Amino acid sequence: MKLYYMPAACSLAPHIVLRELEIPATLIRVDHKSHRTEDGRNFAELNALGYVPLLELDDGALLREGPAILQYLADLKPERGLAPANGTMARYRLQEWLNFLTSEIHKGFIPLLYARLAGNYGTATAKPKLEARFAWLNDALAGHRYLMGDAFSVADAYLYSLVQWGQAAWLEPTYRADIHYDTLDHLQSWYKRVRARPAVRLALDAEGLS
Repeated sequence: MKLYYMPAACSLAPHIVLRELEIPATLIRVDHKSHRTEDGRNFAELNALGYVPLLELDDGALLREGPAILQYLADLKPERGLAPANGTMARYRLQEWLNFLTSEIHKGFIPLLYARLAGNYGTATAKPKLEARFAWLNDALAGHRYLMGDAFSVADAYLYSLVQWGQAAWLEPTYRADIHYDTLDHLQSWYKRVRARPAVRLALDAEGLS
């Protein structure tokens, strides 16, 4: 199994899940500017959409889209409890979270990731909307250790990969999200709890993010 990733991108989420499940996989870094793999291949030949994560299975099959990859990995070792069983209401709740994170948080960052192109829309519209979503997340975490309750799930791995973007500046010189979490106590506690997990630390170390 191979995971194609870019350091600190959303591919960090399946990387964390691989570590949590102790599933051996080859990590293949993709350069975000040249879109070439570290062994010199054109990433577009593997994924015409050009973005990570991309999971290559042992039989050569390719799986795109983070939420699908996360659920696939969790289902390889259901006894580890990173995703509820298929067909249960809890599984639909997990999918509800993954869809929210994809559409409201992940995509909400895009105008801030490319601030120069987004212009005033980024600061006047996108940023306040994203801050409101994080405030809602903070309230949702009140009284819960993780998004799904007391147990860590693949949704937490996904959210963790996104929260760090708030104060980062690693994509391009114009990227200044400046999303501050100072008043979001529940989110802060959740973040520290997730970051302390051994699997998360291993993934951060491997991507040079420690």
